[in-house]
Amino acid sequence: MQMILFAIKNDWAVLLPILACSLLTVAVFIERWWFYRSNRRDIVEVIQVLQNELHRGNLGGAARNCTEVGGLLGEVAQMGVRTLAEQKGDFERQFDITANLATRRLERGLPVLGTIATVSPYLGLFGTVIRILLTFGEMAQAGGGAAGGAPQIMAGIGSALIATAFGLGVAITAVAMNNYFHTVVSRWEEDFQLLKLLFLSQADRRTATAPQPGSAAQAPQQPMRPRQNSEI
Repeated sequence: MQMILFAIKNDWAVLLPILACSLLTVAVFIERWWFYRSNRRDIVEVIQVLQNELHRGNLGGAARNCTEVGGLLGEVAQMGVRTLAEQKGDFERQFDITANLATRRLERGLPVLGTIATVSPYLGLFGTVIRILLTFGEMAQAGGGAAGGAPQIMAGIGSALIATAFGLGVAITAVAMNNYFHTVVSRWEEDFQLLKLLFLSQADRRTATAPQPGSAAQAPQQPMRPRQNSEI
């Protein structure tokens, strides 16, 4: 406990960046956790409802269901229904654009966790080196042969290692959060792919049942020639 108080009192300048990283890690965790929780939906239920509406050709009902679902998944599904109804251009490409934009919103803040996980151990090591250098400098001024030299060295090294332990603790926490959130984002991407497959199957079905150009047009009838009487 004395070493911790000594480190806080004398090494606050090198511990402050690590403390800022820890607070930023907690802030990103709370914000991302709340965002994922507020947008979480049951993909199985959403797929079943959309599949029933699309199978009946009720695009308006499918759009209303997407609005009721809400959240990020509902927004992506609603855009898919709208694109399917408009029948403009390549549906797969337009849906991929919408899904990628949604994925960007899901990944917001995760690079911060990755950066903290990389930088925090080096900040701790930097603080350790600085404290050891200061300890040896104080010993040199006091005289290396002093009786209290060994305890002073041990106290200085022990205080220096606090920065390393602090940095490693922040880094480990950031790595664990980053990996967990990336797993959550991967599940969202899988949900987007399920919606994409559902819409593509419906688009193929609509294309197959649509009348082909010219199929309903009847072939022009040849003008009937007057029947010639063989009897003269």
